Amino acid sequence: MAEAAGITTRTLRFYRERKLLPPPRREGRIAWYDEHHLARLRSITALLARGHTLGGIADLLDAFEKGRDARSAAEVMGLDTTLITPFSQETPVRLTPEELADYFQGEVTVDNLAASLDIGYVAIDGDEFVHTSRRLLEGSAELVAKGIPLAAVLEAGRELRERTDEIAALFARLFRTHLLPSQEATDPAALNELLARVAPVAKQVVEAELGLALDRRVRAELEALMEESESNSGE
Repeated sequence: MAEAAGITTRTLRFYRERKLLPPPRREGRIAWYDEHHLARLRSITALLARGHTLGGIADLLDAFEKGRDARSAAEVMGLDTTLITPFSQETPVRLTPEELADYFQGEVTVDNLAASLDIGYVAIDGDEFVHTSRRLLEGSAELVAKGIPLAAVLEAGRELRERTDEIAALFARLFRTHLLPSQEATDPAALNELLARVAPVAKQVVEAELGLALDRRVRAELEALMEESESNSGE
């Protein structure tokens, strides 16, 4: 196992003593390691190479293990239901711990990981993360690269999810009140076909309103910033 992971047996024992590695399965005096152990060792080596400390890695791995019980990958990807509604066309992304660290330039802390699990951005499947959306993943990473702390991005994401849930509830009420009662059957295929026809319209309305709202709010912020700057220069 040590040879396969590219480390010494002494290092392997050290990781076990530090609780960085789950104990092997034992049969008498023989200890059996498996692919899970190898993936964990490779993750430790990769995270060390990216500047993480052993203490930080231990905390991350502990959060990783606890995250196995938080939300399943099926829940995050919406695969735990017979109804497949057509509104979201997001592509889930599978990531190793080191790949996730690369995306966010060393800001993958225990708190940030816990927040991502809690919001529902990520789930844990085996030795990998599953991010619910490539666009959300890449957008969040881009914001971090521009200088916004990951913790702030996640907090904004949490609030945004709450607000968009309210918007979704509004449309769901419209559909439930005015569209769905006209359906004679509750066959999932028929319902999905109906929703597929209105999904583009609903998203078009939301996108238009969001663009108008951004224009209003950002313009107001810029005007306030310019007024403040002129006031300071006048003094």
